[in-house]
Parts: sequence; C-alpha cells; structure tokens
Amino acid sequence: MPSSNPLPPKENALFKRILKCYEQKQYKNGLKFAKQILANPKYAEHGETLAMKGLTLNCLGRKEEAYEYVRRGLRNDLRSHVCWHVYGLLIRSDKKYDEAIKCYRNALKWEKDNMQILRDLSLLQIQMRDLEGYRDTRYQLFMLRPTQRASWIGFGMAYHLLQDYEMALKILEAFRNTQSKSSYDYEHSELLLYQNMVIQESGALEDALAHLDRYTDQICDKLSVMETWGKLYLELGRHKDAERIYKQLLHRNPENTGYYIKLQEALQLETSMDRLRMFDEYQALYPRALAPRRLPLNYAKGDEFRLIVDKYLRQGLHKGVPPLFVDLRSLYKDPEKIEIIQRLLLQYVDALKKIGKFSEEDPKSSPKEPASALLWAYYFLAQHYDFLGQTKQALSYIEAAIDHTPTLIELFVAKGRIYKHAGDVIEAYKWLDEAQGLDTADRYINSKCAKYMLRANLVKEAEETCSKFTREGVSAMENLNEMQCMWFQTECALAYQRLEKWGDALKKCHEVDRHFSEIIEDQFDFHTYCMRKMTLRSYVGLLRLEDVLRAHPFYFKAAKCAIEVYLRLHDKPVQDETAQQELNTENLAPAELKKLRNKQRKARRKAELERQQAAQAQEKREQHNKSRQQGDAEPDAPPQDELVPEKLARAEDPLEQAIKFLQPLQTLAAKRIDTHLMAFEIYSRKKKPLLMLQSVKRAYRLEPDNPRLHRCLILCHGYMEKCAGSLEAPVATVIQRELAPIFKGKDAKQLNAEFLAAHPNSLEALFEGSRMWYYLDPTQQEAAIKLCTKLDKNIEGICIKNCTVILQSLKSNDFGPCPTAVVDYEARCHALFPYAETFRPANSSTQAPPCDSNHLADITKENCIGN
Repeated sequence: MPSSNPLPPKENALFKRILKCYEQKQYKNGLKFAKQILANPKYAEHGETLAMKGLTLNCLGRKEEAYEYVRRGLRNDLRSHVCWHVYGLLIRSDKKYDEAIKCYRNALKWEKDNMQILRDLSLLQIQMRDLEGYRDTRYQLFMLRPTQRASWIGFGMAYHLLQDYEMALKILEAFRNTQSKSSYDYEHSELLLYQNMVIQESGALEDALAHLDRYTDQICDKLSVMETWGKLYLELGRHKDAERIYKQLLHRNPENTGYYIKLQEALQLETSMDRLRMFDEYQALYPRALAPRRLPLNYAKGDEFRLIVDKYLRQGLHKGVPPLFVDLRSLYKDPEKIEIIQRLLLQYVDALKKIGKFSEEDPKSSPKEPASALLWAYYFLAQHYDFLGQTKQALSYIEAAIDHTPTLIELFVAKGRIYKHAGDVIEAYKWLDEAQGLDTADRYINSKCAKYMLRANLVKEAEETCSKFTREGVSAMENLNEMQCMWFQTECALAYQRLEKWGDALKKCHEVDRHFSEIIEDQFDFHTYCMRKMTLRSYVGLLRLEDVLRAHPFYFKAAKCAIEVYLRLHDKPVQDETAQQELNTENLAPAELKKLRNKQRKARRKAELERQQAAQAQEKREQHNKSRQQGDAEPDAPPQDELVPEKLARAEDPLEQAIKFLQPLQTLAAKRIDTHLMAFEIYSRKKKPLLMLQSVKRAYRLEPDNPRLHRCLILCHGYMEKCAGSLEAPVATVIQRELAPIFKGKDAKQLNAEFLAAHPNSLEALFEGSRMWYYLDPTQQEAAIKLCTKLDKNIEGICIKNCTVILQSLKSNDFGPCPTAVVDYEARCHALFPYAETFRPANSSTQAPPCDSNHLADITKENCIGN
C-alpha cells in the first residue's frame, strides 16, 4: 500500500519483509529488519516501521513496549493508514473492540478503499452486532470486489440479519444468477438452502415451497429438503402432502420420535385410539424399531396401557436394558400408570423367583427367562421406589440386585443415587467410589464419582479422582479449567460456598464466566470461514446462539452462586485475621499473649511458604502458557489477571461485582423469577428504590404468589414507608402509582396475614409468611416458629430441601434466638427423613436406621431433589 511517508527502495524492501515475517509469525526476524531500518538516522522515527515493530513485540508478549512503539509511530505519522490500522489491531488484541473500530475508521479516512482494513472493520462490527455499520462496510467491500463470492454473501447476509428480507433475497438471487451451471456443488446447495431459509423467515411460505420445488435437483442435502417440505406443508395446511413426506422420512429413520409427532398432525389424529392404531401399523412395518413401541405408552390408558407396558417391560428386562426406568420415567406423572407398572414388576419378581418366567400364567412350553432378567427387575424396582421416595424399599431391592450380581457397576451407581436422594451425601459418594473402583478406565463413572464427592464437600478428593483422566504434569484443577469443564467448576463453587470458602467459590464462578467470554471470542474464527465454506445456515444459527449464550444453565448456576456469595460478603465482610487477633490481645494474660505471638509467627512462616509455592506454580504455568503460545495458540491473546481467592473475598464493592453477574441474567434469563429476586436483594442493599420497584414488578408479573417474592414485597413495603419522606417527589409518585395494584392500599401486616390465609397448606409459603410475621412483630416469635415448623400430612412441599432451608433459618436467628425450637425441629425432621445427614443428631451412627419411607408419599421429587 502507498505510504504517507515513503521509504527509499532498500528500506522499503526491508519494510515489506517485516510485513511478510508478521504474516508468517517469524517475529524475531521481523524485529531484525525493523532494527535495520530504524538504525538509519534518517528513518529512526519512521512511523510505520515503529508501528510494525510494536505490533511484532505484542505478538512476543511484550505488551508495554508494543504500545510505546505503536503510539510513537502514530505520533510521527498521524496521516498513515498503516499506523492507525496497526493501532487498531493492537487494541483489538486487548478485546477493546469499540476503540479498535474507531482506529479502523481513522485509517479509512486516509485510505478509504483499503480491503484489509474494511475486512477487519466488518469482523469487529459483526462481532459487536453493529448490524447497520456491518451492512455499510459490506456494501463498500461489495463495490470494491463485485466478482468475489464472499462480497455478495456478506452483503446479502447483512440485510438478512437486519430483517430486510426483500433486499437480502434480491442480492442472493442476483448472485445465484451469476453462477454457471457447472459450479453446482455442495456449496451451491447450501446457498439454495440458505436462500430458502430467508424466504421462510420473511413469512412467504408459498414462495419458500415453490423455491424448494424448483431447485430440489440442485440441493445435495436431501434430508433437509424433505424435512423442510414436511414443515411447510403442515404450516400451509396441506396435510395429505405432509403425510406423504413424513411417511418417507419414517422409512428413512423409524426411530425419530419427532417424525411420529408430525405425522399425527398431518393425519389430524385426535383420539388416543387413532394414535394407537397408527403406532400398531408402524410396529408391524418396523418390528425392530423402539420408538413405535415406546410412544403408544404416552397415550394408552387403563387395560390398554397395561397390555402395552407389560410387553414393553418384558422385552426390556429380557434383553437387559439398563436405562429402562429412565425411558419410562416420564410416565410417572400419572398415578394410575405408576400403580400398573409397580404391580407388573412385583409380579415379575415373584414369578421369576418361582419358575424363572415373567408370569405363572405363561405357557409351560415357553422357554425360561435368562437369570439376568431377575437382576434387571430388581434394578428397575429400586429406581422405581427411589423415585417415589420410599427409600427402605429401594435399598432392599438394590441390595438384592447386588447380592445377585456383585460386579455390575450400574447397581452401585443406583445405590449411591438412592442415598443422595435420601439426603446422605457421604454414603452416596462412598457407593460411587465403590463403583469407580470396579472400572477405573470408565470416564463417566469417574466423573459421576467426582460430582458426588463435591456434593459431599470433598473437593480435594474430587480433584484426585478427576486427575486419573487429566493431563500429566499439570494439576487436575488447572487442566479441568483449560478444558472448560463447567459442570465440575459449578459444583466446586457450590461446595466452597457450603464450606464458607468465599474466595475459592468466587474464583470458580469467575472461571465459568471467563469460559463464556472465550466462547463469544471464538466467533472470530467463523466470521470469514463460514462465508468462505458457504455453511451459511449454521453460521446464522451460531450468531443467534451467541446472542443468548449466557442464558445457559451453567452460567445461571455460576452467576447465582457468585451473587449469593457477594451478598454474603457485603452483609458480613471477611475480616483480616491479624487485625482480629490484635483486637483480642488486650485482655490476655502475658503467658497467653506469648503463646499467641508464637502461634502468629508460625502462621506467618506457613503463609510465606505457601506464597513461595504459589509463586513457583505460577512460574510453571507461565512457562507452560509460553510454550503453548509458541505452538498453535494465538500469539496476541491478552494475558488475563490471575484470580486470587483472597483478593476476591475482599472485593472493595461486592454489590458492583454481583451486578456484573446479574446483568446478563436480566437480559437473557428474564423469564426466571430467581433473576429478579436476586436483583431485588442487590438493589435493596444499594438503596435504589426505582430498581427495587423494577425487580418486584418483573417478578410479580411472572409468579404473583411466589413465597420468596412475598418476602421481597413485604421488605419493599417497609422500605418505601420508611423512606417516603426522603424520596424526591417524582420518584415517590412513580413508586406509589406502580405499587398500588400490588399492595391495594393495605399495610404490610394485612398483606402478610392475607398471604398466610391464602396458602395454609404450602410449606414454603408458611415459612416465608411466618418469617415476615416475626419481622413485622417480634413479640409473635413463638407463634411464627410454630407455624413455619408444621409438618402435618396435609402440608405440601415437605422435602429435605425445604426443611433444610427452614432449619438453617432457625439456626441463623431469623426468628430470634430459639435453641429449643431448633432441637425440636431437627428431631422431627430426623424422624421424617432418617437417612438425611442434615437432620442427623451429632451422636448418632453414620448409617440411618430402617424406615418405611424416607419421604412423605405426596412429595413431588422433581421440585425438591435433583435426580
């Protein structure tokens, strides 16, 4: 490119070699050539050479020197597009995309038709979702290179993303007409499918169908064509054509359950009998297919269900299908179906024990079932009773199964799961450890065992377990972080939170947050690749996924944990141990003071030793990262600040840190009430009345009767009453107007009394209502405690999770000091949940006593305990 300050031929040749070395990642050679140019006194301050030297230094990790040289070069040649472009690249490497865009725009002022700058600018604009700017940049690229395929595609896609479908289709159609017939291949096929997708999104379904019919012969992906046909026929009400297509699709893949559902829509089947007849036909057509035998169970009732499920269970137990219960678990929403399945399984067990067949009514000439059939029947019943919360029966059947075949890993995993659901996390992890010992080469069992260890707060043991499958020479925790193993990190964060190791918990949460940031950064690799390879539908899907990435459950769980920890640190900041000990020395005797001083010296020596070991470990990590950079890692990736637990636990403003985790949730997880309840907790501490109002209104719109929302409403009512005089007139008017439909002119005591009267049989509602009762009137402590600790049979929601929350609330003096109530409630919960470790008295044995049921019969387990 022409320079604003041109070099003579010799130096210009060296400058071109610097550019070539940069492109080929030969950075040290590039520095040598830059040094030769700058050694000439005439060109010691040549701006573009200085800028390129800085960019090369950045790739070698010398960030400060890089900025110094690039800025110096820019000062010496402000009219150079090269200097501005290099400065933009340098800032982009630090992820400061907005500033990089400004630099690229400055570069374009001096070289408006520079293709490379325009390409780099378009990459940043699509990354930042500046779609209008992206459209304008793609238009410039299109005008400069109208013969390039990427110019047409990028220009058309810009309009598609802006939802200007008409213009996008005109551009794509014009480009398609430029293609020669000899160029029909997979990439052309993908272009046609993308064009059809744009037509569908525009709402012109008839045009999409006509387009698909016209170009079917040129499309390679026949499955996509057929699925699109079926979808369009259904949406257009052409049921006969849709029926024909879905029958063809089922012929290709009779195991696809989605095709059966769509075929029912095409056939317009309304009654269960019609659906069952359809499945009978497909069972005859595809006797080896599982889907047409499983799906009828969703629609059958009574005797019809008993006949079908009997046949299905017998086949599964005969073959020995381990996930048979998981397959049928969705049927457990219907109590009648639960009873039928239970009766059949008990009948199988009795008959298999006596005669080796599933039923005593089976013909005598029929062959006996394999010995494993009884084993799988035991296994199914154990999971069945565990799901129903009948722990004693579940344990008896899983122990019978282990006695039958003591080498089957699935049995030990199931036993551990039963103990986990019963609340005994220690016993659960022991059985998973036993399972893991049976097959140390099984990564799934290893991961499951580590997860159970983390649930039991055994972080070190979990790390050692995972180390069997991580890279040697690096600690398991670091390697799992490199692999973005987020299930481990979220469980680890929750374990540290339970152990009150706030800094370590926050470190794990921030690591998960960084993983999501890295995934968003990884888009850069696809912006040019996808247009070059014409994977356009996948590319649009990627962009839309990245837009809602932080709505993922992994992020929600980590963000929720981080917010809870930051709220705890705001309420009770971590105190410096040395300062705390100094405060306690005033009243000590000289001998005790001497002992304390010796103890402090030992602690300081130990801390110093740990710091040295940490420094050595950090040095090893840096060497490891440097060696990776010399390999295939990006050389200009900015170094990230090390996450130090001690610093994280002593954050200057915990609430601001919590808000950073909250903001993505408010945008992407706005339909989850937890998001708005957490927002209220933060803003109430920051004393932001309008943001408090916003949070409770959004939560109220989702679940007006939510018990935790009721607590927030009472606290909000009290805050508004207390601060009514200090609020500005417009703010007070807005708050009063917006809260009027919720409070209806009632005071906090009336609202709480009405809430308790409206939900007399909900444990969560009774707990939150009684907690607010005590908050509003501390003289009612005894009555409030009595109300929230009710465990009558007519109370809904009595489960380990809810009872644990109530017990912790009593222990943390939410109802004031009440040691007698704590002991009494713990004893009653232990009688109800004898296996649960939380309610077990300190002097009891590890193993829980036998019990008919570890849960109440009417518990809905999905709402209380994870599977």
